Amino acid sequence: MNRWITAVLAVVLGANGLAMIVAPLPWYDAVPGVALTGAFNPHFVRDIGMAYLTVTLGLAWFSWRPAQGWPALVCAAVFLLLHAAIHVGDGACGSSPLSDFARDFPGVFLPALLTAWVAWRARPLTGA
Repeated sequence: MNRWITAVLAVVLGANGLAMIVAPLPWYDAVPGVALTGAFNPHFVRDIGMAYLTVTLGLAWFSWRPAQGWPALVCAAVFLLLHAAIHVGDGACGSSPLSDFARDFPGVFLPALLTAWVAWRARPLTGA
């Protein structure tokens, strides 16, 4: 089950990252709430797209070889959780935090929570 979750996340987040790199302006215009974060900057959108591709590699590695890929999965979870924390902070300072949270849940919070949950469940247990 963990491998399937990370495989699906790798496909979805990888597609998002590729869209950010290949078509940053259409991505910026299409994703709800992004335009509210500031002026369009293609370099910045592509930078974040590269971060999403890195996350994708960690997710895919874990899907393929869970024991060897677990550290990469943890790194992916850390990025996604920190990204989600930025959204929490921005939402808390906004005029409609609940609607911001609801808007961001499927694309920001859910992938972060699922990745962290899988990483926690798959953590190596030692007898020490």
